[in-house]
Amino acid sequence: MISFDRSLDRSRVVGIAALVVAATLSACGGGGNTPPPPVALTCDDTLKTAFKPDAQTSVVAVKAFKKGDALLLSGTAGGSTPAAASDICMVKLTVGPGNAGPAGAPSTSVGIGIEIWLPAKAAWNGRVHALGGGGWQGGTAGSATAIASTAAADVAANEGAVSSTTDTGHSTPGTGAFAMNPDGTINQTLWTDFASRGIHEQAVKTKALATAYYGSAPKFAYWEGGSTGGRQGLSLAQNHPEDYDGMVALYPAINWTRFITSELYPQIVYQRDLAGTPLSKAQSDLVSNAAIAACDVVGGQHLGYILDPSACTYDPTKDANVLCVASGGTNTTSSCVSTAQAQAMNKIWYGMTTDGTAPDPAADNGWSQAASSTLMGSGNQRWFGLTRGTTFYSPIFVGLASPDLEFPIASDMVALELQNPTIAGAGFQNATGNGQSLWKQMSYGQLSNAYDRGVALQTQFGGIDTNNPDLSAYKNRGGKILTWHGLADELIVPQGTINYYNRVAAQMGGMPGVQSFFRLYMVPGQGHGTPNGTSNPAAVIPAVAPGQMYALLTDWVENGTAPDQVTLQTTSGSATRSMPMCVYPKKITYVTGDPAVAASFSCS
Repeated sequence: MISFDRSLDRSRVVGIAALVVAATLSACGGGGNTPPPPVALTCDDTLKTAFKPDAQTSVVAVKAFKKGDALLLSGTAGGSTPAAASDICMVKLTVGPGNAGPAGAPSTSVGIGIEIWLPAKAAWNGRVHALGGGGWQGGTAGSATAIASTAAADVAANEGAVSSTTDTGHSTPGTGAFAMNPDGTINQTLWTDFASRGIHEQAVKTKALATAYYGSAPKFAYWEGGSTGGRQGLSLAQNHPEDYDGMVALYPAINWTRFITSELYPQIVYQRDLAGTPLSKAQSDLVSNAAIAACDVVGGQHLGYILDPSACTYDPTKDANVLCVASGGTNTTSSCVSTAQAQAMNKIWYGMTTDGTAPDPAADNGWSQAASSTLMGSGNQRWFGLTRGTTFYSPIFVGLASPDLEFPIASDMVALELQNPTIAGAGFQNATGNGQSLWKQMSYGQLSNAYDRGVALQTQFGGIDTNNPDLSAYKNRGGKILTWHGLADELIVPQGTINYYNRVAAQMGGMPGVQSFFRLYMVPGQGHGTPNGTSNPAAVIPAVAPGQMYALLTDWVENGTAPDQVTLQTTSGSATRSMPMCVYPKKITYVTGDPAVAASFSCS
């Protein structure tokens, strides 16, 4: 059995760096029994030939930025162009082999692009703090003319840690078309690069460059990412436990084919049950805010968001205040809903089913399988739905039940599962046919079949689901993981993360065993990285602060201080609210006092 500990991890990185140094010495005529001291790498074009960790890796760009320099590789800086906070060095790599194909095809790739940012040698804190991506990722990490991540540049400049990002093997963000070959078949090479190889190469090459550049290996290596970045962190823990000492894996996009297929379900409900006419924003807000008002009372006061959506069984089909008069209600406004529209909301809240049915919320509000130690999806309920009170749309990204557009990653995924590009939206391009939004014609049964196809195609999709509960190798190497998930997440419903965590606990001897290295926090009212994911814009929700989880992680890894109850605080105008964030499975419990103050609650 291999023990994945930090010494093994560093020896591997040092070995790669030694190859880099040896190549440099050979190029300079070095050799003999006593080689000269290694030549330090410098932040200029000499690094393009000096850093050669393997035959598949090429340095495509190197640029030094002085404090105050505009973070640009081409073009003219404007007033909004970010500037370097201190002296930093940018290095861009490409790791082959990529995927051959016709020029311009989304599936054609020269390889995995990696953008690495290095603080000044005197400023390095000995850490790697790598960043994950979002959605289908992609982008300009391998481009010699564009910067991919000013966030990674900020980490290097402000923290003093080496940071990096990757395009995971394709340069076109925003579409899953890269994952389909020009003949319509599955592009297994780029699926693997996207699912796991790209982020592993990012880890290996980032640490190798840091070792070669500074002359010593990183003391600690950390990963941080949300959504796709959260999935990437858990993928690394599952498949490459040697890569990082700690992970901040937030609102993770695990169970990929399952939950992303189900993200199309609200739009199928609109097509099948409401004749293709979505609920308006005013209608969904009316009913969602009614759900909040029915389930948010704490200490005799309305919080404005739901503390525990798993306990909320609000049913709009029985609420006269939201039903139109023609449906037996008392609401005479233009935002009233019919009984059919109210039941459509119940279906969206319950989650995807094989036949489009949903039980009475009083009997089952859709949460019953979240706490199960069995992987969700084998029964009639294929996946969970949006939690009650969560907004159906978003000003930041397309919501799952938006009246404007389907969530495009979902329609892309269904097209990939069925190997039919015309099912996707117009942004999906393929030589056999472009997207025509034919998903609108799908029945509930056909969407369920696409779900099954996605699960069956895991080996061809590079293991994208990322839901293996066996994290023993990561635990054994001393790794630590912190995750939080908003209970009003607009895109990735939190029940899936809870289900995974319970599966990990069952695999690894119960909650004490998993909590010794992996801790999960559920945050009421927070969205998909947004401070407020609810339909109530006036809600003041205590939110996780930027950098808060990373600080807890580094303290846990480096000092052995395991985080427990964490206080969150938010100020909006003259209103300040604080609340504890509890280690799952503990829940926030009101004790006494002002519900706007964390001291009025306990974790139990």
